[in-house]
Amino acid sequence: MEKFAYASPTADKDALALLGSAWGDTAILAGGTDLVTAMKEFLVTPKTVVNIKGIKSYGGIAIGKNGMRIGSTVTMDELAENAAVRKAFPSLTEAALGITSPQIRNMGTVGGDLLQRPRCWYYRNGFGLLATQNGKALVPDGENKYHAIINNNGPAYFVSASSLGPALIALGATIRLQSASGMRDVPAEKFFVTPLNEQQRETAIQPNEILAEILIPTAPTANATYEVRQKEALDWPLASASVALKMSGNQITTARVVLGHVAPTPFAATAADKYLAGKPLNEQTAEEAAKQAVMSATPLSQNAYKVQLARVAVKRALLAARQG
Repeated sequence: MEKFAYASPTADKDALALLGSAWGDTAILAGGTDLVTAMKEFLVTPKTVVNIKGIKSYGGIAIGKNGMRIGSTVTMDELAENAAVRKAFPSLTEAALGITSPQIRNMGTVGGDLLQRPRCWYYRNGFGLLATQNGKALVPDGENKYHAIINNNGPAYFVSASSLGPALIALGATIRLQSASGMRDVPAEKFFVTPLNEQQRETAIQPNEILAEILIPTAPTANATYEVRQKEALDWPLASASVALKMSGNQITTARVVLGHVAPTPFAATAADKYLAGKPLNEQTAEEAAKQAVMSATPLSQNAYKVQLARVAVKRALLAARQG
């Protein structure tokens, strides 16, 4: 690990004053479950690490007249155990509980989940975010069984690692970013981006910003998350789906279906949304919606199995929302 300066401010203005204008100058530390590993692997070598866990304004979960606020330093365990979240947004609870390691849930934060870097083994082994060598993309003809099956026509082939991202998009959440000049709100569906070069990031946050909080509007929705993993312990999903439905009895008024871990960003399955609108929620409609959700899939040489897993995730998330 390279040497670095360390700061642990207790006020947001002090933390913001330490941020640099370029990636690599400063790193934000909250839970550290991704950052510390990345620093040990020399994937990032910040000059300064700023610990924001002592800043109270970035913590806490609160319900107001317009919805719920979740602070960025709330741990995944706090999120999973919060009664108000369990009642209103079970899709978030299910996503948090999908992280089966108690240690990671106790340390990892909501903000860290959204901002974690890709788990692509090419990236983690020093081949860069876009996994190239001598100008050639390594993934299409390489080991790609865990890579994207949707929106994978280049230059990015990794999958978004966020557990909460799909649910937040389905729920219509807003990500609030803070810089020294004030707050900036980004809809969750626009927060995740596909980088076009090695200098870009996978989210809309800028080097001089801190993810401050997440705002979720109150809405009469049924929602759920379902994840498919190869193994339960210390593993990221192979595919996941989060759904949010406005219901009239058993009739779906509007639907949001978002897939996770199948594309460089959480994938909004608008074809499934259109199919579900105005239909009853049952086994048959859930199965057809699942097929619609992956119609645009173009699997690589080793990951066609993920298409079926994504279908399963969508169907089971829809049926779980009905039961909830």
